[in-house]
Amino acid sequence: MTITDNITATTLDFASVAGHIGAGVSGIDLTAPLDVELAEAVVEGLHRYKVLFFRDQHVDHAQQIAFARTFGPVTASHPYDDDAPADFPEILKIDNRDYERKFGVKAASYTNEWHTDVTALVNPPAVSILRAGNTPVRGGDTSWTNLVAAYAGLPDSIKDLVDGLRAEHRFGGRHPVFEEGSIYGEKVAKTPLVSEHPVVRVHPATGEKILFVQPGFTSRIVGYSRRQSDALLDLLFDEVTNSAYTVRFRWREGSIAVWDNRATAHLAPGDVNHLDVARVLYRTTIEGDIPVGVDGAPSVAISGAQFTGS
Repeated sequence: MTITDNITATTLDFASVAGHIGAGVSGIDLTAPLDVELAEAVVEGLHRYKVLFFRDQHVDHAQQIAFARTFGPVTASHPYDDDAPADFPEILKIDNRDYERKFGVKAASYTNEWHTDVTALVNPPAVSILRAGNTPVRGGDTSWTNLVAAYAGLPDSIKDLVDGLRAEHRFGGRHPVFEEGSIYGEKVAKTPLVSEHPVVRVHPATGEKILFVQPGFTSRIVGYSRRQSDALLDLLFDEVTNSAYTVRFRWREGSIAVWDNRATAHLAPGDVNHLDVARVLYRTTIEGDIPVGVDGAPSVAISGAQFTGS
């Protein structure tokens, strides 16, 4: 794909890196503003590959925020974050050294379970952009899974069942990683965010059906007993986390990953929790739409309001 701007001709290349998900992107400089045609090509590539990987992009906070606007309005860092860098309220700092203080347990990130970002919100982020700061010499990889492929992989009889179901999403899902009395646990208890989403949502741009459940936030199937809900969620989580639908990314300085948060879940690393290393990344998120199910019914907020950008 060749994109021509007012100054130079730029070759933008998407190189698929796994069978169902992910592409490395070259021929682009994210320190500079993108023209309209180039921005549209990146968005189109994201819809196709679900997660895009950029190398050797040495951007600062302001440049990351500017690039994030390619995908829509940028939100504040996180509903529960009060540690954003000075003058950059859109930046969420992900630092493994902070989580023991906040969560009461050692962790490299919010959760070491598969999750889609902040689906406890009635309008979860549409897109997330993550930039490497300090990266460990070994370990610390992130993985993503394609929730469109996960839905497609279900037998038709199970598709017929889940197409009409709703699920509750809350922080921690069925098994919160943070301690109840921790700083983070107290924030969640004080201002809970809980939403009911369709188990299968329809992507607003592509029309694809998405299996919209994951262990990090999905707590139960609405209308089912706990035993029935757990059994069905276990089955669906097994499909969501099928390695056939995944891609794994090794961070290094200058790395950026962009993912469609509506169509993917991701897994933060658990292999560096016991190591004395610094793993620091910086995330921005794009204001999301309210999910809509196969039946056309939208998600419903049980507790908490929409999370909007500027």
